[in-house]
Amino acid sequence: MSSQNPVFIPGPTNIPERLRHAVNMPTLDHRSASFGAIFKPLFPGVKKVLKTRDAEIVIFPATGTAGWEAAISNTLSPGDKILACRHGMFSHRWIDMCERHGLDVHKLTAPWGAGAPAAEFQAVLEADKDHEIKAVLVTHNETATGVRSDVGAVRKALDAARHPALLLVDGVSSIGSMDFRMDEWGVDVAVTGSQKGFMLPTGLAIVGVSQKALKAMETARLPRCFLDFRDMLNTNPKGGYPFTPPVQLLFGLGESLKMIEEEGLENIYARHHRLAEGVRRAVAAWGLKLCAHSPDLYSETVSAVVVPEGFDGTRVVVHAADKYGVAFGVGLGDVAGKLFRIGHLGSLTDVMALSGIATAEMVMADLDFPIKLGSGVAAAQEYYRGTAAALSKAA
Repeated sequence: MSSQNPVFIPGPTNIPERLRHAVNMPTLDHRSASFGAIFKPLFPGVKKVLKTRDAEIVIFPATGTAGWEAAISNTLSPGDKILACRHGMFSHRWIDMCERHGLDVHKLTAPWGAGAPAAEFQAVLEADKDHEIKAVLVTHNETATGVRSDVGAVRKALDAARHPALLLVDGVSSIGSMDFRMDEWGVDVAVTGSQKGFMLPTGLAIVGVSQKALKAMETARLPRCFLDFRDMLNTNPKGGYPFTPPVQLLFGLGESLKMIEEEGLENIYARHHRLAEGVRRAVAAWGLKLCAHSPDLYSETVSAVVVPEGFDGTRVVVHAADKYGVAFGVGLGDVAGKLFRIGHLGSLTDVMALSGIATAEMVMADLDFPIKLGSGVAAAQEYYRGTAAALSKAA
């Protein structure tokens, strides 16, 4: 696969040259004042991205999956009941993790292509008169299906039921690219990673922890050691780590936060919407459909394109890599082979997006899909042409 071509997977994303250079730095003593000068400014910067004033920020040298584990192990105890819905691969994997930790998972199920069912959550929470449910888990952006769930609606369900459960949210493929409102939505633990909206290499699990979650930490009894919030919160304010930190990645995060500040969060959200809408118009022009069941569920960071009956979505991805040196995402779990995924997040422009749309068209034409070559590109071009001036004014 050519390293000169952009990737169109929903993470890790393309790394801007500015960030590649930022992480290319010599070894620095992580117990020195120089490290503290790099490290301390990261916390207010991440808070701005999460849109929180009161949460504490914890940054582990790990991935989003470790962030999931930190969220549950620091706030829950063995046998605790939690509420979650399986409606995609990543919601499924978080549920699986909880069960492996000995938690009692009340599982709802929804079709892959649907979002987290806030109304069903509310019904379960209202029936839980003794408040046995200790946490509600939500995947904000289900990367496997290109579905965005309404976290605000889940918070309203909790409030309507007058239920004290924690709200734990996987924002790995949304935070930094799509609007996320930790305080407004009453999110107690928000999880993301460095390799998506922050446009960095994989290696940082970035977690926002509310004051309510910090209080729950005092009585939580699930085993934790490396992922213990307490160790981080005791050492981070002094500019230190309880173990060896990934200095280069942390320096890169500082530069990423500067780039986010320069572009502006609202402009970033508008750019991602524009990129996504261009892809969606291409998909419609091909005569194909998205896995997401309705427009209100459409993700701004990944589009899962359902292939026609009798065709194999995995072949699209393999052929794109083998013949054109371009990476798309395969279908996972219940939708394996039924779709392919176009990631459009992080360091991406409309010009780059057009190259991905054109490549997908060539691949599908090679594989005898019933599409017209150039149709999707033309539809995306028309949309991008018509919105370019508005975007440049917003920037």
